[in-house]
Amino acid sequence: MKKFIVLLLFLVQYNSYSQKDFSLEKPPVFSSCKGVVIDSLQQCFDSNIFIHIYENFKVPERVDKESYKGEVVVLFEVDTIGAFRVIYTDAVYKELKDEALRVFSMLPRIEPATYNGRKTYKQYAIPIKIPLVNQAITTRDLGKKNKLSRLEVEAKAEFDNVNKSLKTFDNKRYKSQLNIQFTHSDYSRFDKSMNLVGTNSHTASKPLMYQDVAKYYDFKEEKGKLLKETDTWLGKKLWNEHLVQLQSDNYWFTVDPILDLQVGRDTEADFSSTFNNTRGFLVQGGLGEKLNFYASVFESQGRFAEYVNAYAESLKAFGPDPAIIPGRGIAKRFKTDAYDYPAAEAYLSYTPADFLNIQFGHGKNFIGDGYRSLLLGDVASPHPFLKLNTKFWKIKYTNTWTWLKDVRPEVTEDGAFLTKYIANHYLSWNVSKRFNLGLFESVIWTNSNDRGFDINYLNPIIFYRAIEFETGQDAGNAIIGASAKYKLNDNVNIYSQFILDEFSLSDVKAGERSWKNKYGYQLGVKYYDAFKVNNLLLQFEYNRVRPYTYSHNTVATNYGHNNQSMAHLWGANFSEAILIGRYHYKRWFADAKLIFGVQGLDINDGTDNFSYGANVYRDYDDRPFDTGVEIGQGIKTKTFNGNLQVGYIINPASNLKVFADITVRDFNPESTTASTVKSNTVWFNFGIRTDLFNWYFDF
Repeated sequence: MKKFIVLLLFLVQYNSYSQKDFSLEKPPVFSSCKGVVIDSLQQCFDSNIFIHIYENFKVPERVDKESYKGEVVVLFEVDTIGAFRVIYTDAVYKELKDEALRVFSMLPRIEPATYNGRKTYKQYAIPIKIPLVNQAITTRDLGKKNKLSRLEVEAKAEFDNVNKSLKTFDNKRYKSQLNIQFTHSDYSRFDKSMNLVGTNSHTASKPLMYQDVAKYYDFKEEKGKLLKETDTWLGKKLWNEHLVQLQSDNYWFTVDPILDLQVGRDTEADFSSTFNNTRGFLVQGGLGEKLNFYASVFESQGRFAEYVNAYAESLKAFGPDPAIIPGRGIAKRFKTDAYDYPAAEAYLSYTPADFLNIQFGHGKNFIGDGYRSLLLGDVASPHPFLKLNTKFWKIKYTNTWTWLKDVRPEVTEDGAFLTKYIANHYLSWNVSKRFNLGLFESVIWTNSNDRGFDINYLNPIIFYRAIEFETGQDAGNAIIGASAKYKLNDNVNIYSQFILDEFSLSDVKAGERSWKNKYGYQLGVKYYDAFKVNNLLLQFEYNRVRPYTYSHNTVATNYGHNNQSMAHLWGANFSEAILIGRYHYKRWFADAKLIFGVQGLDINDGTDNFSYGANVYRDYDDRPFDTGVEIGQGIKTKTFNGNLQVGYIINPASNLKVFADITVRDFNPESTTASTVKSNTVWFNFGIRTDLFNWYFDF
């Protein structure tokens, strides 16, 4: 009965101040309404009431957390001395009633209503909408006799309501379908948590999503440990927060600047210093619960150590541009001896169901648990891709389709680079709580006979080798592989990969080391919290790939993009041993790396122009012999690459770091040519960097 009376009063009173004839009655008057024509006084009163509520009403935390949508009905009066008094409130939550009483208690004493010239009481009933919106009736044109319609009032309040809908930023990224920026150093922070004995995690297909890692590693808690105490806006933005961070019920996004400002010295170079000058911006966010987006744009100029510059220019594409910066892209000349190389990475991540994530964008992917990958690496330039991650039971199944470019002069048509495609799938199966098995298959094809993107390879299940036979063996280049990981205990796991490009059992039995036996393998071990030192990771890895692996006899169906390998940085015809140590303490970090290797490089002296199997872009039919093929053939080159980097995380939110490192490189070929030169380099470098990707200089 009480609610019925309130409703009746609400209808009567709302009608009274919407349609009332003011010939005898004058409504209460706020000081801001004095001088307003009598026909507009009620509108001015209403507007003041709603503005006061909008500016002072605070939705209680409990109501906000429970995402309540409704209203608070308030019955109040203005007495004969102009004081406000709440008669009755009706709401689902007691906190809402209390807040309404508080807000109305703040109203000032005003000029009371009159009837026939005499002061009188005036009662009203109004609804306060939750979530809060600006219900104010416009007072901008009080000379108009007709009031604005409800839709016009809501439209005029729409812009203000957008800001009103914003909530305290709590970084939804940590449980989103966004990728965690793939840097080996950052991934070492949660690698142990994902590899505990008994977890059902899948760690090989990278980059990993926050949503997948958050089950094992509490990003919010760990980042909270790194926060600095500061009360100023500048201090918060410098040390703890994104430059721009906004969040509501239905969306969130952040914006950060990107910096990579470095200066260094190469002891072997003729020029005075090395440098890198990268500026850009990073935007990431989410729309609803299932769609996330990411975009980073880089504008860069740089001059690197002499061996890096020489390698970049050896990758030169068709056209006037002098180099391809490894891992970044085509570079223009900057000044006389430096490079200008823009780059961008972006993707959309959509999760229509718990078991499926779809990503489409421009970037890089990686398959493996090691520092290198023999299946799919991240050493080449960013490229367009479509990726499906499907998870169920003890399985994670990753399908990736990529659009690549062959930029060599011999394959360009009318000045345009040749487009080629790679389709691969990787099946990860947790056989037991300790053992993981992965199966990999990939095929590379080009737009031969206007074939374009062959729909046959959209099938995410069927073996690509079978498709290759159906479409013609020369139409594509298929590669198969496998990976394995075994967890000895919570602190030690062993990992491996095997890649098979071509295999001849008869040649293996003949023991003649045939060129047809094109394969490679990887063995590695990780030791977490080594020697009982928290956050110390030690890693050993051995990689060995036989000559001609990843290459093909068709001019463009090699396993490469932008003159760079899509697997190992060195291509093929090599063996290497890697020792890595990583340590972090609060915001401090240190990484050390030692690489010992043997490569076999082409001679290319005008007399001997054969392919010895290192360059994946060379036609393997250009080989000098069919048997006796061994790793290191051609110009046998011993290499050593050591790197030590120490740094400090300035801002964990944007991953901004200050660092210093030293690289020692000894490149020692048995003989020298115009393109193979003995080199001994010490490269000092320091700077400030937004750390978003792996950058490899150990070639």
